[in-house]
Amino acid sequence: MIDLTTKSGARVAERLRNELVLWLTTVTPNGQPQTSPVWFLWVDDEILLFSRAHTPRPGNIRANPRVAAIFDSDGDGGDVVSIEGEARIARETAAAADVPPAYVEKYAGKLAALGWTMASMLVDYPVEIRIRPTRVRAW
Repeated sequence: MIDLTTKSGARVAERLRNELVLWLTTVTPNGQPQTSPVWFLWVDDEILLFSRAHTPRPGNIRANPRVAAIFDSDGDGGDVVSIEGEARIARETAAAADVPPAYVEKYAGKLAALGWTMASMLVDYPVEIRIRPTRVRAW
C-alpha cells in the first residue's frame, strides 16, 4: 500500500515508525464521525492500537469498519499524511504477552510517566484494534 520507492512513501513510513500519536476517525452507527488521538504501532503492514472496551470506538468499528487516520501537519498545513482503511477488532481482551515488544519500547516513557506498565494499561485499554490501510495520501 505504501510505495517506499517514492519520497512521499518514505516520509509516510518514517512517520508511521516515529510518531507517537495519530488522530483516528471512526463513524457512529448513525453516521457521525468521531475523532480521537491514539497511541499506535505500525506492524505487519497494519496500524495497531488499543482502546477502552466501553467507549464508542469498538462499537463504531463493529458497525462500520471504515476509518481514517491522520497525522498532525507541520503547523503550516504541510507534511500531511492521511490514511484510510478497514479496521477490525483483533482481540477483545489483549494481554501483555500479546503486545509486540516494539509497542512497549515505543511508549515506555509515556507508560512510566503515567505510572503504568503494559499490563496495567491493558486493564483500561484491553481491546486490540488493527487497521489495514486501503488508501494513503501525503502532501
